Amino acid sequence: MLDTSFDALPAGGAQRRHEMERSGAGQAGSGRGGAVGFRPLYRQVYDTLLKRLADAVWQPGQILPSEGQLAAELGVSQGTVRKALDALTADSLLVRRQGRGTFVADHDDKQSVFRFFKLRPDGDGTGMPTSRVTAIAEAPASADERGRLDLARAARVVRIERVRLVDARLCVSETISVPASLFPGIAQIELPNTLYSLYAARFGITIATANERLKAVALGAREAGLLEVAEGTPALEIDRVAVDLEERPVEWRLSTCLTQEIHYLSVLR
Repeated sequence: MLDTSFDALPAGGAQRRHEMERSGAGQAGSGRGGAVGFRPLYRQVYDTLLKRLADAVWQPGQILPSEGQLAAELGVSQGTVRKALDALTADSLLVRRQGRGTFVADHDDKQSVFRFFKLRPDGDGTGMPTSRVTAIAEAPASADERGRLDLARAARVVRIERVRLVDARLCVSETISVPASLFPGIAQIELPNTLYSLYAARFGITIATANERLKAVALGAREAGLLEVAEGTPALEIDRVAVDLEERPVEWRLSTCLTQEIHYLSVLR
């Protein structure tokens, strides 16, 4: 049996369990955000499964135990487990595959890639990005990097510079900064197109959310050279801080994007 931070409900019958699920009482808990009070039972199961993902109990691409197995282990109904799994799937942390089961999301999956890559072609095309690294090095963290990544003054980062193509069109120049302490040796690795899959598989760091700020800019000489356009060309700047399952900022990414043939797509729900 896997270790869990969830306190299974005491044996005493399904009657009490179903009453608690309907009322949303479950157990009192702080949850991830530290709020005091009662949390719906499925959210407690969600938090338990999320902790297992954060602790790398289940690896990217690995199949989870069945709903019935999880329900029996945690002492809740199968419907409660299903609701928690649905929420984790909606957050793109799990993937449901018809007839096969529920798997830990792999950032190489097309669905997962597009969860974080929001640039789409204006016309026809898949919109699938590819990339080419232009520079990578470890260095002392700058003031901006320390602020974005919540680092100490003496911290070091690894900076990755690369260009990205959408449907073979050069359109993005980006600088990515990650804490050197969390990603030892990354500067010596041949980097894949999708970095988040590398973070999870090699370093045990799963990106859960990302905060982005967008604004219009004019390209400086360096970015213009990388993107093979004239200095001063209008572009879209995307300033992103990615956060892992333990709510740590683990990546700062500054992307400068040409938008003559692509756009940024945001779906609001």
